[in-house]
Amino acid sequence: MDTEIPKLFGTSGIRGKIEEDITPELALRVGRAISTYLGKKKKIVVGYDTRTSNLMLERAVSAGILQGGCQVLSIGMVPTPVVGYATMKLEADAGVMITASHNPSPYNGIKLWNPDGMAYLQEQERTIERIIHENKFYNAPWEDIGKITDVSPVVNDYTEDLLGLMNIQPGLKVVVDCANGAASYLSPFILRKAGCKVVSLNAQPDGFFPGRKPEPSEANLQELMKVVKVTGADLGIAHDGDADRMIAVDDKGRMADFDKLLALVSAEIGGCVVTTVDASACIDRALEGVGGTVERTKVGDVHVAEMIHNIDATFGGEPSGTWLHPEFCMCPDGILSALKVIKLVQNRGPLSLLLDNIPVYPTMRDKIDCREDQKDPLMEKAKTDLPSIYQEVADVNLKDGVRISFEDGSWVLVRPSGTESFIRITLEGKTEDKARMIHEKAAKFIHELL
Repeated sequence: MDTEIPKLFGTSGIRGKIEEDITPELALRVGRAISTYLGKKKKIVVGYDTRTSNLMLERAVSAGILQGGCQVLSIGMVPTPVVGYATMKLEADAGVMITASHNPSPYNGIKLWNPDGMAYLQEQERTIERIIHENKFYNAPWEDIGKITDVSPVVNDYTEDLLGLMNIQPGLKVVVDCANGAASYLSPFILRKAGCKVVSLNAQPDGFFPGRKPEPSEANLQELMKVVKVTGADLGIAHDGDADRMIAVDDKGRMADFDKLLALVSAEIGGCVVTTVDASACIDRALEGVGGTVERTKVGDVHVAEMIHNIDATFGGEPSGTWLHPEFCMCPDGILSALKVIKLVQNRGPLSLLLDNIPVYPTMRDKIDCREDQKDPLMEKAKTDLPSIYQEVADVNLKDGVRISFEDGSWVLVRPSGTESFIRITLEGKTEDKARMIHEKAAKFIHELL
């Protein structure tokens, strides 16, 4: 049964500490499993970010792919969105990115991509896990072992296609912080080619991340915020380690609120936008103003991508800065996201003013200790009973935990953490008093069940 197969994939690929969770042996087996799953003579793009363990893992994954009779299209050190793009552009059968995204230096991981640039779906990941668990690999005979081809020039195609998609007028001053990650060369180069005056920070690839930690949090972006203000820049852009995310800093040196920024860009694009159950209702209000709609799905960019594909949405993203642009590629792309924000500022004025004009409700986030064996029964009870403890309930969404929307626009989400032993409460109340009332009732409900 599937439940007996050890789980390797989390919400964003396979990820963990080097030698403890992620080893060359595991990478070899993942490579063998991919070629077994796809069948011999298929083409697989392989890239990696700046981490010190990346060449070791890239060689191991590639060896496994070759052993299964498939071809490796080696793209070298590139941001994750370039791997997704190259998989699509080169009509490859899959893509592999060696990265741990925003995790610290001792971590690494493996993420897999479909021919359209979309991340592997859960059922595909489960198939890879099953092949590895059952040790049922295809081994090509000596005359059919795969070959490696250098496809790094496809980065030039990515650059030209991005610039062709976005018509940006020269003149804006942008500070870009690349976190010593995979976009260290490419993001500043593309922004300059687009006509921006670029000041670059932490733009030397280094797997120790000496400039700042790869997580683009407010605590880690203090230097960027100061440089934007001191240099009089129009905005700042920050990437995580593999540049599938983008965080903005406004012209006053303030880190942009994740939800507000997503709401701004969503309203600019219009149509049907996909986001996650933990995103603010300000996105709904922004889209209502332009005749657009919002669809919510589970937390995780793969769920956003799948929903975009299923309903032919115009745009999608998580509040974390992981945005998908289906008109270009189904892989989250922090560089294209940066260009979208730059274009927005160019069209509509200072980012600080745009952000300040978006009203938001008081927000609260809490987490309650919960053993892993308690999560499922607690959430089953929450699905049936939690809505009944509130009045004026307008909607109940059960796609990922329990999200209750109220008639005045307030909402609360109760969901189990996917990585830690917690139940998380996230909410917005129209007033401070409403927010406190919503939180107190949810917390009391959970504590009583526990």
